[in-house]
Amino acid sequence: MASRCDRNLLLRYRKERQKNVLAKPGQNAFVLILDQLKPGFNVPKIFRSAEAFGAAAVHLVNIGPFDPAPAKGSFRKVPAVFHETFASCHQVLRTEGYQFFLLSPDAEKSLCQIRFPEKSAFILGHEEFGFSFDSGEYDDFEALSIPQFGSVQSLNVSIATSVVMYEYIRQHT
Repeated sequence: MASRCDRNLLLRYRKERQKNVLAKPGQNAFVLILDQLKPGFNVPKIFRSAEAFGAAAVHLVNIGPFDPAPAKGSFRKVPAVFHETFASCHQVLRTEGYQFFLLSPDAEKSLCQIRFPEKSAFILGHEEFGFSFDSGEYDDFEALSIPQFGSVQSLNVSIATSVVMYEYIRQHT
């Protein structure tokens, strides 16, 4: 049986998800693809940053209910598109003309070495388990890393997302 706290969180999530239907795309054409992230802390924080950077949408692949409170109202403002599989998300965005950039700490090319097209789709995976798909099955991805100089192997996914959005904005303003 679900705890009272879990029930309250689920009710809050459902209420906010209904309000999300009215969300309008931000002023920029880039989108985020969150692939099987833990629904807890990072997903709402990414919505908050996506709203700050004017994202067109956030696509969620196989992500369950999350507490929208850390988004500080941004879950209502940035369109959320839900997908059961990465393949369905990829098909939708490919049809819309997006170019795909896979963020990976071990990618050889840095995000500082590329000029992002207006319609960029940034793919971010689970911090521990990676992506829900085999990237070898897709020939239209460009793997990118964020330059790092310390001993840490990777950034928190919400921080990495903000860095990528900032670089996109820097290039397009």
